[in-house]
Amino acid sequence: MKKHLGLLSILACLLILSACGNAANSAPEEANSEEAKSGTITYQSESGPIEVPANPQRVVALSGFPGDVLKLGVNVVGVDSWSKANPTFEEQLKDVQEVSAENLEKIIELEPDLIIGLDSIANIDKLSEIAPTVTFAWGKTDYLTQHLEIGKLLNKEKEAQAWIDDFKQRAQAIGKDVLAKYGDNATVSVIETYDKDIYAFGDHFGRGTEILYHEMGLKMPEKLKELITETGYSTISAEVLPEYAGDFIVISKYSTADNSFQETETYKNIPAVKNGQVFELDGRGASYIDPVTLDMQLEFFKNAFLGN
Repeated sequence: MKKHLGLLSILACLLILSACGNAANSAPEEANSEEAKSGTITYQSESGPIEVPANPQRVVALSGFPGDVLKLGVNVVGVDSWSKANPTFEEQLKDVQEVSAENLEKIIELEPDLIIGLDSIANIDKLSEIAPTVTFAWGKTDYLTQHLEIGKLLNKEKEAQAWIDDFKQRAQAIGKDVLAKYGDNATVSVIETYDKDIYAFGDHFGRGTEILYHEMGLKMPEKLKELITETGYSTISAEVLPEYAGDFIVISKYSTADNSFQETETYKNIPAVKNGQVFELDGRGASYIDPVTLDMQLEFFKNAFLGN
């Protein structure tokens, strides 16, 4: 009987020691998890180091950044009017409030723990009193580096880099198929109709330009390249559009713009038009360069160029 009691006592001690060991092993992990939820990290912003939430829960994304935040699985509670009207985000932002940097009271009501915007937005100092506010200079980094920076800001750098690597691989593979089908010298022109003007764009102005020229490897017509050398874009008239048209034309099109040029014989006689090689994007969302938009545009180009 004493033997049995002694064995039970030993087993009980072992179980207690085991439980203590497990608790000791799991405690740091649980503590780290709690720290991540309530703690902060230091982000090296363009204006200097800033303390931001390690796990932000309520982000106000101004200046067209909601797609980057959404792609990384972080909750967005407020966006600018252009993003709110962007059909690409219609479903994801349907319950998200439209805000502006001028309406501080509305932003306060949303109780954000992080605010993101361009360095040109108003009231940056006042916004910083509401929540940590990080701004970026437009065009300072390329479109993929911009997403990586927001990944760092949101403490999701690995996830951001994983998407970048996957996106480049997918886009370049589609580009190889397009060039195999149409030839290595296939050219594409990207234009936009807005109000009464027609704009022609270079290789870093959204509207699919980064995908087409950088990743897929299509070329820009030489005359168009010369036209936009200084500024990266230019207005052109409907009459001279044929001179700058590539084998393919991508049109970022606003339904409210003057699109009557598409009814003219000048336009209809452009080879790309005759060959059915004109692809139209909704102008309201075409200028964005966030991962949600880029994924959508890449799929659109895949179907447009390859028919699958």
